[in-house]
Amino acid sequence: MHLIGIDELTRVLQLSISPVALISGVGLLLLSMTNRLARTIDTIRELSNEMDTATPLQAENITLQIRIIYKRSRLLQASITLASVSVLCTGMIVFCLFAIYALHARLYVLVLWLWGVGLSALVASLALFVHDVTLSLAALKHEVGNVVGGLHGRPF
Repeated sequence: MHLIGIDELTRVLQLSISPVALISGVGLLLLSMTNRLARTIDTIRELSNEMDTATPLQAENITLQIRIIYKRSRLLQASITLASVSVLCTGMIVFCLFAIYALHARLYVLVLWLWGVGLSALVASLALFVHDVTLSLAALKHEVGNVVGGLHGRPF
């Protein structure tokens, strides 16, 4: 009986490796997202300080930049929240796996539900993250267009 317990425990540990690897990967994504969020916050503060000495045309451009960057900040906030929900669900899956093993709890439906919610949250988080990257390129295009005199859809 003791060997059967070790075999079962080994299986539970093997099953928990995939969710733990997912948590590690999402942790790296969260690091990238929080760094991007910090940069947007710093940039908005810098641009807000420039408004004091800006000409009306410069102020209009700065205001547009602030709006885009603020929208990016909101996207990143939502993306970070969804990625965190994904990590939370994945951690709960590991907990449920051990509860199934140790307590013989019937949590199979809960595990499937948590997996679905966690994966959906991760996909939505990544979609918002890609949208943030797209907006940052739009802001860059606007800024470069002001410097060069307008790109009008032409490639760099």
